[in-house]
This record gives sequence, C-alpha cells and structure tokens, in this order.
Amino acid sequence: MATGRLQEIIIGSKERTKEIQKLEKQKLIRKIGPRLYTTVLEEVPEKIVGRNWYRVVSELYPDAMLSHRSALERRPTPGGHLYLTYTYTDNIELPGLHLHFLKGPVAQEPDDAPFFGNLKASGLARAYLENLQTKRGKGEESKTLTRAELEEKIEAFLRVKGEEALNQVRDQARAIAPGLGMEKEWTTLNQLITDLLGTGVSKNLVSPVARARMFGEPLDTDRIELFSSLYEDLVSREYPDFPDRNTSIRSYQNFAFFESYFSNYIEGTEFTVEEARQIIATSMPLPARDEDSHDMLGTYQIVSNRKEMMLQPKDADDLLKLLRERHAVLLSARTSKKPGEFKDRNNRAGNTEFVDWQLVTGTLKKGFEMYQLLQHPFAKAAYMMFMISEVHPFLDGNGRIARVMMNVELGAKGLSKIIIPTVYRDDYMGTLKKLTKQRNGDAYIRMLQRAWEFSSMVYDDSLEAMEQSLIAANAFLEPKDGYLKIVIR
Repeated sequence: MATGRLQEIIIGSKERTKEIQKLEKQKLIRKIGPRLYTTVLEEVPEKIVGRNWYRVVSELYPDAMLSHRSALERRPTPGGHLYLTYTYTDNIELPGLHLHFLKGPVAQEPDDAPFFGNLKASGLARAYLENLQTKRGKGEESKTLTRAELEEKIEAFLRVKGEEALNQVRDQARAIAPGLGMEKEWTTLNQLITDLLGTGVSKNLVSPVARARMFGEPLDTDRIELFSSLYEDLVSREYPDFPDRNTSIRSYQNFAFFESYFSNYIEGTEFTVEEARQIIATSMPLPARDEDSHDMLGTYQIVSNRKEMMLQPKDADDLLKLLRERHAVLLSARTSKKPGEFKDRNNRAGNTEFVDWQLVTGTLKKGFEMYQLLQHPFAKAAYMMFMISEVHPFLDGNGRIARVMMNVELGAKGLSKIIIPTVYRDDYMGTLKKLTKQRNGDAYIRMLQRAWEFSSMVYDDSLEAMEQSLIAANAFLEPKDGYLKIVIR
C-alpha cells in the first residue's frame, strides 16, 4: 500500500495484521492504543485521536450510537467525554478520549440517522428524551446536559425552525417513547415544550434564555432604537402615489423579470439579459451555474406571482412564517444556506455585524409593531425593507428577501413595485449604510422615492420595449459609468 494513501488513523484487525506489522517495521506507523495506529510519528496521540474521534469510534465500535448529550453536541466534551448507546455498559479510555458505553435500545430507522461511517446518532426526539433521564455524574461526566442546557437547545431549535417543526419533534417523541421505555421522560418533555410554546408564565423553566421567551423574546435593543428613528422619519412625511401600470399579466411578468434580474445582480449574481431570459423561459439552469440560475428562478417565482405579492403579514408570527416560506423558494438550490430557516450563527458584511442569531425573532417581532403603526404603503415598504436588511435573519439571500417584502407592501395596494437598477446600486447601498451608522433616514427615504418614481415608468407588454426603456434610463450601467434617469413616458 502506498503510504501517501494511508489515513492518519489505522484500525488493526486480523486481516491487516501482516500489513500493519510491515508498516511498523518500516517505521511508517506507530501504535497509540489498542488496535489503534497512526501515520503521524511526532504529534502527541491525544491530538491525533481528538481530531479523528468519529473515525476511531466508527471503526472500533461499528454498532455504537452517539446518544444522550453527545447526540445533541455532536462532539466530545472539552475534556474528551463521549456518550454512546451500545450492546453493553462499559468505560473505555483512549488517548484524549473517554468513551462511556450505555446499554440500551439499538438505533431505530429512520429516526436515528447515520453520523459517520458505521456510527449512528440518536434522532432529535430520542436525544431530547435521553437527556431527561436521571443522571448520576456531574459536569462533563454526566451523560445528560443540565436542565438549563437542554432548555436552551430546544429553545434554539424553536427559534430557528419554528413552532411547527418543534411540534413535529414532540409528536415523534410521543411515538417512540414507549418502545424506548421512556414514558416518564416523554411526560417531562411534553411539559417543557408546552411551557416554551405557551403564552403564560411557567415556573418549570430554569434557563434564562427559555424564561426570556415567556416574557417576550430577547431582542437587539440597539436595533429597535434604530428602527424607531426610521419610523419617526417616515411618519413625519407625506408621500405621492405611483400606481402600478403593469396591469396585464404579460406586463406584470415582464416587470417581474427585470425585478428579479436586478435584485440578483445587486447581490453579485450577474447574468446578461439574454442569459436571464433563457433561464426564465426554459426554467432550466445554465451549465456550470446551477445555483446562480436557481437564485434567479426562485426570485422570479415569487415576484411574478401577483397573488403571492399581495400577501402582507397579518401579525408578527405571520411575518416570520412568510419570511421562511419565501426564503425557502428563493434559495431552494442552496441547501448549505439552509433555505427557509433562520440563521443559526452570526453573519456580517464588512465591518457591519448584523443582529445576533439568538435575537432574530424577538427583534423582528418588536420591529413589526412599528411597521403596523405606519399608514402609507411606501412608508411601510421602506420600513419593512430596511428592517429585514438590518436584522439579516438568514445565512444568505437577505437583500433579495428584503426587497421582496418591500414590494409586497406596494403591490398589495395597487402601487408600482420598486426596481433597484445596477446604476443605482451605490446610492442604494450607501444610504442603507448611512442610516445604520448615522441614524438619519432622510437620504435613505429620498433614494427609495427616486427609485420608486423611476420604477413607475417601467411598464410594457413587450419585454424588448421594456428593456429599451431601461436602457434609456441607464439602468444597466455600472454606477461609475452614469446616473439613473427618470424617463417620463
């Protein structure tokens, strides 16, 4: 065997005895534990095992399953403790790794899923039940998370995935509890989830994060102050009405095409108009640009649907629901970006840190209150777009979903939607940043009003004629090459 193809970790077996002896004799590998060898000759065994723990367990104990706290943490504790359900109970010491085997029911398909190689992991419902079992040890030597830690895990799942997803996990836990002999744990889990989803005050929750949910979800108070300053700027003004002239189906779809085109272009997903037309006309991605093409298709699918673009959020929970649903369509091809799910880690752009992922739902719900107070559709549109952009609730697609939500407010009232053309990108991005940093909404509002007036002049049953009107307005130019012209028709 060529040494260049050897893994860092090699597991001994009867079939490989001669091969391993030969490699040892050649000093190409060394033994670091029972049936455990490595090709790394200098580094301490603890570090080698630490970064290969999943391979070690998978090959040494092929029938084991990550369970209890390890099923939720998906890694050893900082001290190297790992908890697994197995065919017997035992404790095994390896370099830097303490394996705690707990005798219990084997993995149940499809709920308990493959983790790596032969190694499986308890499904979420089972892991929640396991972590409510009676514990003996303390700290890392406990097979279960503390009650507060478990509450925070479940609250985080609720925050990111939503109530429907958590209720599905609850239903699954109810179904599997009898077979696992965990009826008592099910009763406790059911009450815990009920408390998290309830509107009343519960004395059962112990985690500060979980308890905060009872009194109104934790939020970014600094962003709420920012939204308040924008609200004050918006509510103090009068606005014109620019009616939507794209009344025919064809004209509406033509506008939606360029709405999608520019909304993606501004985010760096650049196509020629002909390429974009091909994607929309065929509903097929361009070769070698599958994800970018689907971004274009996803945006168009939303904004070309007049019925969808008239669905305004009825309340704060409906806002969260609409955001998730539209984002799932928008980024359907980018599974790594978790379409339809709020972010589970923080994101940033340049020096701007967006709202902490744990504060997204609370901040959106509180911000929605000021949206409800606004009356004119343009004021509501400008506020909604900035709020979504500033919170940045998703891992990707935030700008596009913010502009979708903005145009819903206008389209629902029979007013022209807004396009942000390429030539206007710097004005758009610059005033967003100015509002964030200086808390003065004047430049942002004036920028968006100009884009709205321009967009109200973009209408035609002919896609080619609409393109020509955009060319006449310098819409396709880079910002350095021209300025946005409003062409009166």
